[in-house]
Amino acid sequence: MPRTTTVESPGCPPFRALTADVLGLVKVIESRGEQSGAAAKVVERWGDPDSSKCVLAASILDRKTDPLLGVARKSGLIEVISVINGDLRLSLPNVCQDGTRPEDDPIVKLHLFKKQRSESSTRSCTLLTCTTKGSVRIESFEDSKSPADSIRDPSPTTWNVCGSGRELKSMYGIYKNALKSGLQNLLLKTALIYLPPTWFTSATFLSKDDHRKLVAGTNCHQVRLYDISAQRRPVITFDFRETPIKAVAEDLDGHTVYIGNGSGDLASVDIRTGKLLGCFIGKCSGSIRSIARHPELPIIASCGLDSYLRIWDIHSRQLLSTVFLKQHLTNVVFDSHFRIQDVAGSAPEPQDVNEVTCQDEDEEAMPTKRKTTSKGHGDSRSKKKKSRKTNVAGSAPEPQDVNEVPWQDEDEEAMTTKRKKTSKGHGDSRSKKKKSRKITEED
Repeated sequence: MPRTTTVESPGCPPFRALTADVLGLVKVIESRGEQSGAAAKVVERWGDPDSSKCVLAASILDRKTDPLLGVARKSGLIEVISVINGDLRLSLPNVCQDGTRPEDDPIVKLHLFKKQRSESSTRSCTLLTCTTKGSVRIESFEDSKSPADSIRDPSPTTWNVCGSGRELKSMYGIYKNALKSGLQNLLLKTALIYLPPTWFTSATFLSKDDHRKLVAGTNCHQVRLYDISAQRRPVITFDFRETPIKAVAEDLDGHTVYIGNGSGDLASVDIRTGKLLGCFIGKCSGSIRSIARHPELPIIASCGLDSYLRIWDIHSRQLLSTVFLKQHLTNVVFDSHFRIQDVAGSAPEPQDVNEVTCQDEDEEAMPTKRKTTSKGHGDSRSKKKKSRKTNVAGSAPEPQDVNEVPWQDEDEEAMTTKRKKTSKGHGDSRSKKKKSRKITEED
């Protein structure tokens, strides 16, 4: 079982995320607890471990009913699976135009577009793929419950967006040619105007509603903002640390961007000014390969080569939960329509519900028992009071106490009389002594 680490935090809100790794496995991570300190855990695993089925790119068609997940594998297959149960819906081969093998020109990006047809009960989707050498392909299909029933577009659209090959002239080659020809001015001009070729590693649109602005990360640790309606050159360019940018994700506000690099640094940036808003608390021990922003909750997820899925709070930038998934992770996506009520209605959950109802019944039974016992105590108390009243009114022992009072008075009177008599006796003896003294004096 994967290790789960919880951090002292307000707790993870309920969410559902899907990750893909280098062994071709798709894992489902859920957090179902609403109390503080609730940890995320792995609930499902789809596929068998195979390095040839490494997931290179992934995209989710996030819809309320029957969501789909598209994955591009290292073997050249493009698979569309169900997000609910992991069933295979469609499998497409990556066919290259020039006859090269899929392993030599792998897919680096994949995206699923949603398209609803009102005249048909089936749903039509569009799949966009891009390879390392710049070959782009758009293909439509109608998804169904089984791969055999899926209808594919017979004529997909393909084109090349960039040329392939290597940079023939390097700085060393230019310097060598300049020394041979003795053209020092050429060397000086070349050093001033030469710019290294841009190597883009990640890109995203700044807003889902406006596709004219996009943010791209480069291998030379730069983040660039492009506005195709204004100019071809980047509008804003700034550096972030000293390692290549590996993942870029946009926020819902339209101006905040989350970036992750090869050394495990994760930060948020205001792309309007290029100002660094802050870094997320907690260092990742490996390169960050994917960042996903939840469409509704204020959280983001990041994963990478350290085999950890991390959930962050976008406001405090604190780490909420961490799940160890054993393999190097390549992609992470969110299922925004996940609800705890849906999980409560599944098969294994009614046992817990019954336990809760039993507890409620026990709790309801306890107050009734307490009420009955309290009534019993009240009756005993009332009986005691009645017995006391009857004893005072007409019982035998009580008159004895009343009659004892005059006897005590008589005893007290007898004692006083005795004291008086004794006092008189003492007085008579004293007088006799005085008389005897007088008689002796006279004699």
